[in-house]
Amino acid sequence: MDLLLDTHAFIWFDLSPEKLSDVALDAFMNENNTLYISIVSLWEMQIKQQLGKLSLDGGVEGTFDKQRQCNNVRLLSMKPEHITTLQSLEDHHRDPFDRMLISQARTEDIILVTADKHIHSYKSQVELLW
Repeated sequence: MDLLLDTHAFIWFDLSPEKLSDVALDAFMNENNTLYISIVSLWEMQIKQQLGKLSLDGGVEGTFDKQRQCNNVRLLSMKPEHITTLQSLEDHHRDPFDRMLISQARTEDIILVTADKHIHSYKSQVELLW
């Protein structure tokens, strides 16, 4: 199963796995699953770190490298079709980072792992796991 981790799910997986649901943690630990982090999430994390809202040992790059090496987390880049898919999303939530993650998951047919209630309002448009 291919899983796209929402930004908070990636951070919790790295720093506070006890915050993850049992279902999410089991899915992350299952070696048959492929874990992805979006370039959009890395960008969001960098912004939060610069604003002092997030502290990561090794910074964003070091955290991603650690998860890539330890848990084989792969990077999902942005493609033009991710951007064009945004226009077909319902207007439940205006957070641009969340909307892009939803669009990427929908376009790539990847399950989005998130606890975000705003994103869960898109469950008719994208497969979610929590």
